[in-house]
Amino acid sequence: MRIVVTAKYVPDINTDRGFSGGRVVRSAAEGTLNELDENAIEAALRLVEAAREAGTLGPDEGEVVVVTMAGPDGDVALRKAFQLGVDRGIRVSGDELAGSDYFGTAAVLAAAVRRLGAESPVDLVVTGMAALDGLGSVVPTLLGAELGLPTLNLAKKVELADRVLTITREADDVTEVLSAPLPAVLSVTDGANQPRFPGFKLIMAARTKEIEVWTPADLGLDPATAGSAGARTEVLTAAPRPERAEPEIVTDKGEGGVALADFLIRNDLV
Repeated sequence: MRIVVTAKYVPDINTDRGFSGGRVVRSAAEGTLNELDENAIEAALRLVEAAREAGTLGPDEGEVVVVTMAGPDGDVALRKAFQLGVDRGIRVSGDELAGSDYFGTAAVLAAAVRRLGAESPVDLVVTGMAALDGLGSVVPTLLGAELGLPTLNLAKKVELADRVLTITREADDVTEVLSAPLPAVLSVTDGANQPRFPGFKLIMAARTKEIEVWTPADLGLDPATAGSAGARTEVLTAAPRPERAEPEIVTDKGEGGVALADFLIRNDLV
C-alpha cells in the first residue's frame, strides 16, 4: 500500500499577515506543519499499520509519502512529518508557483501525485480538512477532480477492507456513510484521530533525513497552470482588521432588559 499525504507549511496562526500585490505577506516568524494535516498523516500511518497487522502487507511493506508545495522554509513542515513517522518527504518549489490560488495548488499537487504514480502505483491520497492560514477547505475536492479519482471528504472515521474505503462523516444532524474503491482521495477532520507524539528516535532521524525537491519543470507543468499566471482569483483590496471596540458594560438596575433591546435595535441585530 502506497499513500500520499499532501501537507502545507503555514505561519503561526497568531502572527500578522497582510497583502501586497495581491499576494499574502507573512511575518518573518517561523511557521510549522499545518496542524490539521497531522490528522491526515496519522490516518495514513494507521492504515498502513493496520494492513501490516492484518497480514495484507509484510512488516517492511507500505509507504507514506508527504508532499508539500512551498519554498525552502517548507522543509520545517516535512521535518515534522518525518518525526511523526512518514517514509518520504517531497517539496515542490519554484518562483513561478508564487501567487497560486486553490486551483493552481491542486494542479501542482496532482502533478506530483502523478509523478509518484509513474514510479509505483499510488493507492490513496490523504489530506487534512483545511489549511489554518486560508481555511478554504476546497483543495481536497479540486485535487480529486484533477486526478479523476473518487473523493471522500471530511471523514471522522476511516475503514479500509478489500481495497474499498469507507468513511463516516457528520453534517449537522445527519451521519453519512460513504464508500469508494481505491485509488481515491480522502480528507479527514480533526476529530478522526489523535496524532501521535513523536518519539525520540524519529525526532533525531528527522534532522538528517533526505528531502527531495521537485520543480514545476520536473512535473511537466504548463507555466499557465499555477502561480499568478494561472490564478482564477484575485485580491482587489485588503485592510487590517479593525481594533476591537471596548465592551459597553451596563449595570442592571431594573432596566437591563430595556438596555439590551435598545442595543440590539441600534446595531440592527433584530
